[in-house]
Amino acid sequence: MIGVPTRRSTPPRFPRQCVANRRAAGHRVAVPYTYDYPRPAVTVDAVLATADAAGALQVLLIERGHEPFAGAWALPGGFVDEQEDLEAAARREMLEETHTTLGPMLQLGAYGTPHRDPRGHTVGVAFLAICGPGEVIAEAGDDAADCRWFAAQQPPPLAFDHDVILRDARRRFAQIAADEEQFRAAFCGQRSPEWLRRVRLAALAGA
Repeated sequence: MIGVPTRRSTPPRFPRQCVANRRAAGHRVAVPYTYDYPRPAVTVDAVLATADAAGALQVLLIERGHEPFAGAWALPGGFVDEQEDLEAAARREMLEETHTTLGPMLQLGAYGTPHRDPRGHTVGVAFLAICGPGEVIAEAGDDAADCRWFAAQQPPPLAFDHDVILRDARRRFAQIAADEEQFRAAFCGQRSPEWLRRVRLAALAGA
């Protein structure tokens, strides 16, 4: 009929509160949209730092047990699962690969340079955390062949672009450590452990 507009079909509404309610109830949420074009996968990495016996900054690394970069050292991390929060994914990967439970974390940044991962295009989100000297006795697990503490300023050759992430992490640790209260709040919350000053000074000098 002339003059009668054609009604367009509209996509089903998917209210944000509905998603939140279903997730809170423990349901997996099926997003009603799919896309035909390729898109990057999301990964997470965690930079856990402390002070060594000499007061220098050191970080926990894992030896990769599988390709790509089998036998190379890397930051603990991996792929984010569906419906998984980024910080939760970083905590899970650290626990799986080093049997270490992380305290308060701070997001460092995102890394998405094409070809950073030979398996395909990935966007990695990195997090920072600290622990007391000697507090973490890491043990390799999951797909990690080994895990050890290394000097943050002189790490072994690293897989992927983890050298860039570690460089940025050292700088960010130093920036935060310049303010004693900010450093405590970021990495210890309301706590003030006796080792905090030692780790803060290591971070301040670790850039």
